[in-house]
Amino acid sequence: MGKYLFIMICAFLSSLAGKVSAQRYLPGQTGLELTMGGVDDFAGNVKRLRGNFQVGLALSRYNRNRSRWVFGADYVKKHYAYKKIAVPKEQFTVEAGCLFPFLSDRGRNVFLSAGLSALAGYERVNRNGRLLYDGATLQHKGSFIYGFTPAFGTEAYLTDRWAFLFNVRQRVFFGSSVGHFHTVVAVGLKYIID
Repeated sequence: MGKYLFIMICAFLSSLAGKVSAQRYLPGQTGLELTMGGVDDFAGNVKRLRGNFQVGLALSRYNRNRSRWVFGADYVKKHYAYKKIAVPKEQFTVEAGCLFPFLSDRGRNVFLSAGLSALAGYERVNRNGRLLYDGATLQHKGSFIYGFTPAFGTEAYLTDRWAFLFNVRQRVFFGSSVGHFHTVVAVGLKYIID
């Protein structure tokens, strides 16, 4: 009889507690992120210059203070107009950084975060081809690049294991003779592994 009374009391107390929220942002949780997005004036350049885009794969791990470490690799391609052609610039980079959540909803379904990452990688212009179709010569050779990335991101949990991602990053890098800033706006999915 006491066992049934205990079960009824637990059921009653849980009904008073309201909605139970999922276990999210737990220390040690690991997630795999896949993102795709646009670089700089993405919309204006799609037809004229074959688009500027970014593809990234990252691993994130949550810490005790609800921050998360992110380790990833990105491929960024941007086109520059030259007469009637588009000259591509490609960047292959790796990043490591930390993001801190500063706002979430009551049910812990949507999180807004901000943070900073360090980046390093390789950049090439025109696939390292120096001669253009009209005989012009590019001065840029392939080069090592490094820098940092301030970031703002949103995670919206679709289920306990899947989250929709939206992030804006300002890539600031050195070592390039073509440009030092790129704004990346990306969307993606995150899968919580454990």
